[in-house]
Amino acid sequence: MDLSQLLGLLQAPLQLTWQMAVMMAAGGVLIYLAIARDYEPMLLLPIGFGAILANLPLTGITGPDGFLGVLYKAGIATELFPLLIFIGVGAMTDFGPLLENPRMALLGAAGQLGIFGTLMLALSFGFNLNEAASIGIIGAIDGPTAIYVSSRLAPHLLGPIAVAAYSYMSLVPIIQPPVMRLLTTDAERRVRMPYTQREVPRAVRILFPVVVTILISLIAPAASPLIAALMFGNLLRESGAVERLAKSAQNELANVTTMFLGLVIGGTMTGESFLQLNTLLILGMGLLAFVLDTAGGVLFGKLMYVLSGKKFNPLIGAAGISAFPMSARIVQRLGQEVDFENFLLMHAMGANASGQLASVVAGGVVLALLSGAL
Repeated sequence: MDLSQLLGLLQAPLQLTWQMAVMMAAGGVLIYLAIARDYEPMLLLPIGFGAILANLPLTGITGPDGFLGVLYKAGIATELFPLLIFIGVGAMTDFGPLLENPRMALLGAAGQLGIFGTLMLALSFGFNLNEAASIGIIGAIDGPTAIYVSSRLAPHLLGPIAVAAYSYMSLVPIIQPPVMRLLTTDAERRVRMPYTQREVPRAVRILFPVVVTILISLIAPAASPLIAALMFGNLLRESGAVERLAKSAQNELANVTTMFLGLVIGGTMTGESFLQLNTLLILGMGLLAFVLDTAGGVLFGKLMYVLSGKKFNPLIGAAGISAFPMSARIVQRLGQEVDFENFLLMHAMGANASGQLASVVAGGVVLALLSGAL
């Protein structure tokens, strides 16, 4: 082997920069968190592996004709992957607790405070309106919504926004409790709310996704693709007529799409574009968005506590986010810290289902406002 051949073999290693090495290490950390810590493994593992692939020099894997480049054009540029995931999410979501207690919809709206608070903060840091809206949508605490909105408004920020959204979703059990304890008293957390299950007629469950799709689409047309995908998945679930389709949406469709989506997100995490001050700002503001969402829900819950004559447990407000059903379980756990026989889970599930719906609507409203559709 002569010198030229040897240099040819070393061409790729010689092109490896410190930024690439750092991002490959970051990908390794995400894989570690997915496997060893069980933090959103369905997404963090493919994101981590995609980040490693994207930073291997001279592979062309993220180019227009490369593996990740083709996936990006097929699923992100067309907005297909987030919508397919929403079909799966809708098929997995039970809106029954919300239909049994419709007032919980107010908590879902209050739980979106972080979107607009973070949007204003991002504007103050010099991000343009589209970028600020994309960063603010992290506060939806809904990965597919964040990806859908950012891919339309600020695709160059897709990597850090998606990583922030999914990473913090996995940390909801760590992020939410301190805020909930800070904003409530023992007496408020001790409030018992007896749960009387009211049977929701099957016709109501079937009509709900159809009516919601029509109403939201008429009010905010830009939200139609998001809400239609979510509600179609729910209609598959509630109809009872297409069990195979419902199970496929919950399993095969959601799993395969999540895998490809994770790889594509990881493919956007190149060292050159990711290792910037803006990335750190986005990660920091994403965390703030989660805190503001929790605070907004709890504070609205405290208002309901006062208006109800101290018969409403403010903790339930923290479940008005899209992290379903994780946030509802956190409410149950914190309630039982002061009263082991206090059962808040079903009330919290209603607020949590509302948060899932509200996050999609919020994403559509942001798109509608910026596109002049409203």
